[in-house]
Amino acid sequence: MNKTTSHWGTGRRKTATARVKLTPGGGTFEINGVASAENDRLIEPLKLVGKYQQVDVSIKVAGGGSSGQIDAMRHGIAMALVNVDAELRPTLRKAGLLTRDPREKERKKFGKKKARRSPQWSKR
Repeated sequence: MNKTTSHWGTGRRKTATARVKLTPGGGTFEINGVASAENDRLIEPLKLVGKYQQVDVSIKVAGGGSSGQIDAMRHGIAMALVNVDAELRPTLRKAGLLTRDPREKERKKFGKKKARRSPQWSKR
């Protein structure tokens, strides 16, 4: 990775979207402009390919909840690593880090209280 280049990756999970920027550096993490501590799930792609403490990670994440955002950031980091070096793809693919998790909330249907929950039924 050149000193001047930065590599981008986009990760998604449920309604959360994360834009990840990787630049060469000392291993700092910045999420939405705030320096933050690394989460174990978040740094898994970096540790897997041996780039932990070698790149600076800057992330902009929006939407969803905390768990969905962490999974979106993790997916984005993996996608950015593939942009850095295409030879990392099989390693990340085998660990399941490049596959977007397609599960989303099912929509509410009319006549129901939630997606599938029916109103309580009374015989009399």
